[in-house]
Amino acid sequence: MGDSERSYRITDLDHGDRPRERLAALGAKALSNAELLAILIRTGIQGMNAVHISQNLITSSGGLSGIHRMSYARLCAQRGIGPAKAAQIKAAIELGRRLTAAVPEEKVRIQSPEDAAGLLLYEMGALEQEHLRVVLLDTRNHLIRVVEVYQGSLNSSFIRIAEVFRDAVREQAAAMILAHNHPSGDPTPSPEDIAVTRAIVEAGKLLDIDVIDRAPCKVLL
Repeated sequence: MGDSERSYRITDLDHGDRPRERLAALGAKALSNAELLAILIRTGIQGMNAVHISQNLITSSGGLSGIHRMSYARLCAQRGIGPAKAAQIKAAIELGRRLTAAVPEEKVRIQSPEDAAGLLLYEMGALEQEHLRVVLLDTRNHLIRVVEVYQGSLNSSFIRIAEVFRDAVREQAAAMILAHNHPSGDPTPSPEDIAVTRAIVEAGKLLDIDVIDRAPCKVLL
C-alpha cells in the first residue's frame, strides 16, 4: 500500500508520542496545540491521523483564535472534521469561555495588564466586529463588571464621552479600563484611538474616575 493510500491513526505513533498518553504522563501543559486538539478530534481520515488534521486546521485557520472565530458550518467543512468533530471543538471552546467568565467567590482583582488581558482577550479575540468595552473597578481595583459601550464599525469621532462614563457613574466606580478590539488582527492603536483615549482620561479627572493608563495597568484601547 502506497503512502497516499495508507490510513494514518494515532495508534500508529509510538506509545509515548500519543497525545492522551502524553497528557496522562506529563499533564496538559506539556502538549502542543495540535496534540490538545487531536484529543478532541480523536480519529483521523485516510492519509492523516488526528494530529495531522489538527495541525492542518490550526495552520489553515491562522491559529487557535482563527478556529475560535470560525462558524460551526465553516468548521464542519474543513478537511477531516465534519459535524461531530466540529461540535466537540465548539463545545470545548464554549466551556473555556464560560470558565473565564465565571465569577469566583472572591472578587477578581486587576493588578496588571496581563490580568486585564486575561479577563477580556478570550472572548474579544474572537469577535468579528469592533467592540468598545469598559472594565469598571472599585477603589481596590476589584472588578465590578464589564460594560459594552459600542458595537459595530467604530469611528473614534462618533464616540461620546458621556456614553463611556455612563455606567461608571451609575456604579460609582473608582477606576476603569477601556478595551477596544481590532478584528483585523493588528492591535496597533490608530492616532484617533490615542486622541479619544486622552480625551476620556481628561474627562475621568473631572469625574474623579481614574482611567487607568499607567502602572499597574494600561489602557487596552
